[in-house]
Amino acid sequence: MVTLALCSHYSQLSWKHSVIVALLLFHLGCLQVWASCRILRCNSDFVAVTLDLGGSGGGGGGGSREGNAGYCSALRSYAMCTRRMARACRGDLAYHSAVQGIEDLLIQHSCPRTGPTAQPRPLPQAPISGDACIYEKGYLQREGRTPDYLHCGVFGDPHVRTFRDEFQTCAVQGAWPLIDNEYLYVQATSAPMRGGAYATALITITIIFKNWRQCIEQQIYQAELDSVPAAFVDGSVTSGERQGQHSLSVHSDLPGRQAEIRAAHIGTTLVVRQSGRSLGLSVRSPSAIAEAFTPEQDLQLCVYGCPPSQRLETLPSPSSSSSLSSSSSSSQPSAAAHAHCAALLPARDIYYQACLFDLLATGDLNSSTAAVAALEDARGMISDPNKVHLLLVGKADRSRPCLPLILAVAVLSERLVALWTGRCL
Repeated sequence: MVTLALCSHYSQLSWKHSVIVALLLFHLGCLQVWASCRILRCNSDFVAVTLDLGGSGGGGGGGSREGNAGYCSALRSYAMCTRRMARACRGDLAYHSAVQGIEDLLIQHSCPRTGPTAQPRPLPQAPISGDACIYEKGYLQREGRTPDYLHCGVFGDPHVRTFRDEFQTCAVQGAWPLIDNEYLYVQATSAPMRGGAYATALITITIIFKNWRQCIEQQIYQAELDSVPAAFVDGSVTSGERQGQHSLSVHSDLPGRQAEIRAAHIGTTLVVRQSGRSLGLSVRSPSAIAEAFTPEQDLQLCVYGCPPSQRLETLPSPSSSSSLSSSSSSSQPSAAAHAHCAALLPARDIYYQACLFDLLATGDLNSSTAAVAALEDARGMISDPNKVHLLLVGKADRSRPCLPLILAVAVLSERLVALWTGRCL
């Protein structure tokens, strides 16, 4: 009887262990699916705040009243951070563990659900010296190497190549943030174009360089359709002078149609250009700069892409495309578009697909220049030539890498159960 009871107990444990192992492996293997979940930022902010308390709140309520109040404030901030992450972190084990842990700690320390929240510690503001306003030189001195750079391109109808090398076509209209971090805010405004149900275009791009120490004061650049100035909105072409060098500068190889903005203090280059009847933006920025944002700044097309509800299939059906000529049949525009884009973009990558989309959606041959220009910018901004061209990945392909892992987890779970069951026979 004792042996039978132990076997029953082990059998129950085996199922629990199997489920835990399966869920853990599934979570690790499919982490890219929840790449936008930033629960680790919430965790690190909570740890940073509680370190300042000297552990007075973590001893089961034995600390001072001031310490416990501070700990409760930190917990409320932690809970608020997780609530902001609820949609992005749905299904993430670490997120749900954090939510449950916060709930337990609030009860353990008798913390009110409402009340003041802990303010995050400000970033250290050490006095700047030397080449502190030249990001690349400062990074090289600190790290002994050049920084890792990320690239984002927004062009055409609009299409977005994110910092994470994801490619999407968006149906967004109105003003949307492309970048929103501690140093930089970039907003694009899109509007419908004439002809085609899918056709939209970027008509305004606004770039705000935020005040940063003694390097720069806030500076704004804005481009509109048919007006891409080679100057900031105040008329200047440089800003942030220090030791004979400027942190910000604007120059143009094609005034009125293209402008390149260099922000030396953050090692970032932005190119704004007009292609056909649409504006486009290309960005090259160090990863540490591009990723310097808080959980509240969770709407950035260059980081997360466009919202799922605003995404389009890359290529519209031939029946919905506009004719390239009034005498063409429904099948001829598609063949002409393929031939035209193949001549400009031989590689069958995302830029070729974007060219097809824009050409079929608008019927305007000039719309293909947006993809060509975006590819040229990518070549100039991505150091590894093998990473310039991206192949379009369908929805089914995105989930496929997890399938072998799911099968492996299933086999592992079955073997664990068989192992424990065999001991009981």
